[in-house]
Amino acid sequence: MNRSLPRWDLTPLFPSLESEKFQEAWNALEAGIQRLEQLFARYEVGARPARPEDREAFWAVVEELNRFLEGLTPVRAYLYGRVATDAEDRAAQAKLSELERLVLDFRKLRPRLVAWLAALDAEAVEAGPYRLLLEEARLEAQHLMSEPEETLAAELSLTGRTAWAKLHGNASSLITVRLEGKELPITAVRNLAYHPDEATRRAAYEAELAAWKAHAVPLAAALNGVKGEASVLNRRRGWRDDLEPTLFRNRISRKALEAMQAAVVASFPVWRRYFRAKAKALGKARLDWWDLFAPVGRQQRRWTWQEAERFIVEQLGRFSPRDADLARRAFRERWIDAEPRKGKRGGAFCMSVGKGESRILANFEESFDSVSTLAHELGHAYHNLNLAQHPPLLRDTPMTLAETASIMNETVIVQAALQALPPEEQLPILETDLQGAAQVVVDIHARFLFESWVFERRATRELSPEEFNELMLEAQRETYGDALATYHPYMWAVKPHYYGTDFYNYPYTFGLLFGLGLYRHYQEAPEGFLERYDALLASTGMHTAQELAARFGIDIEDRRFWEEGLEVLAERVARLEQLVEEG
Repeated sequence: MNRSLPRWDLTPLFPSLESEKFQEAWNALEAGIQRLEQLFARYEVGARPARPEDREAFWAVVEELNRFLEGLTPVRAYLYGRVATDAEDRAAQAKLSELERLVLDFRKLRPRLVAWLAALDAEAVEAGPYRLLLEEARLEAQHLMSEPEETLAAELSLTGRTAWAKLHGNASSLITVRLEGKELPITAVRNLAYHPDEATRRAAYEAELAAWKAHAVPLAAALNGVKGEASVLNRRRGWRDDLEPTLFRNRISRKALEAMQAAVVASFPVWRRYFRAKAKALGKARLDWWDLFAPVGRQQRRWTWQEAERFIVEQLGRFSPRDADLARRAFRERWIDAEPRKGKRGGAFCMSVGKGESRILANFEESFDSVSTLAHELGHAYHNLNLAQHPPLLRDTPMTLAETASIMNETVIVQAALQALPPEEQLPILETDLQGAAQVVVDIHARFLFESWVFERRATRELSPEEFNELMLEAQRETYGDALATYHPYMWAVKPHYYGTDFYNYPYTFGLLFGLGLYRHYQEAPEGFLERYDALLASTGMHTAQELAARFGIDIEDRRFWEEGLEVLAERVARLEQLVEEG
């Protein structure tokens, strides 16, 4: 473990849980909910016709909502930041649970708010930048149950969907596997997919499948519970199908999704070329599932933390000086927790802590993959910086647009590395990048197909673990095709996404290809791009994806736009094939 790696500094948010500053912030949240309840009562916020005095009411409610959300951001970030870096922080765990209860009281006001907003006229209340809030409320109001039913659904979610998701998380995190005489957690076994030795990867894959099979019954119960609840609520709310509410939340049309997925499916032959090239580099005729994450090429050079910082800041500076300044500040002011350690959550994420500042969790290893991941998360921080010029209600960014700046940052860094490094160092970097892109384009489409089929069947009955396996295999065969000799039937048990937000898959593909499409526009017409790019990032909570894309002359309902992003990846596949051929 590299002891020189930084840990983030949360003390600018709050000195401690016991501090006067934290208690004041907590009291302000409780008081904020009380003020909202009083405002709702005073102005009779709920399902009723609009009134002349609603302009005053609208701005009073908006101001109080923004005030509450502004106060919630640092409190939630502080608690989650402590828990994410120390699983044994019982005090923070307990307080976070209290916060969930407090936020539930806030959520229970939402049905009344939506019904009221739906009746308001944007011009009459002079909604201005909040126009989208009213427009979306009108559509959402058409899909609300009665207020008592919506309140009951919110309360039951803690013992329903949330409880099923916790069951999956707790049960899967406790799974251990006996491998080569050692008892290993399932996460460690899955990490062996990156091992250079094929025998080790295959043994880990086979042991992993056996472990998931042994725990399939409770995990299948959890998935049935999550999707069953969602399916019932979607029907009761009158949605056309289980996909429609996710399109609404992600602010895209069905036509845009279909255009993107048509381009994705048409790109599968390119991805099968990538899989064949990787198989050749590994000395095989065809890849097996346990080869998808296998390292390719010579041993990668090691990237120290200091080298990563210099490279990221320098390369972002060539793209956007403001973006580079933000990255420089993040390194200097200890926004990043980079040290892997016991009790710390795996992976990486970026969270807003308010006032345009962020905190980034990473588990840095001395590899280019970690450098790229760090640049990706700094992109989210840059997005947060741009959003900060607007109040909280105008920062609510759908997942489809939330990856825009992170993909842009990552693309800038990868392209710079491929141009700067010698060919022998390009192959592992290029392959790692395509490995991740293949997951977002190919594997995510398999996940989308699987979830679609599960919803169709779950509407009538529960599914057995064996049926989940069969659907997963069918989805993988349809996407990976004959590029793989083996598949993974238990990916439905592996991925926590299925147990959280419904269709937590296609927005990742949207984000990747939207970001790459913007990067292609930057390459072709750099003049004035940065100003429009920053304005887009600042506005992702105020406009639909279609409206924002139009600022760049982009029509996201046109399949050709999605093909432009895929062309960037196709060029990388061709370069990989060339490097593999050259040996």
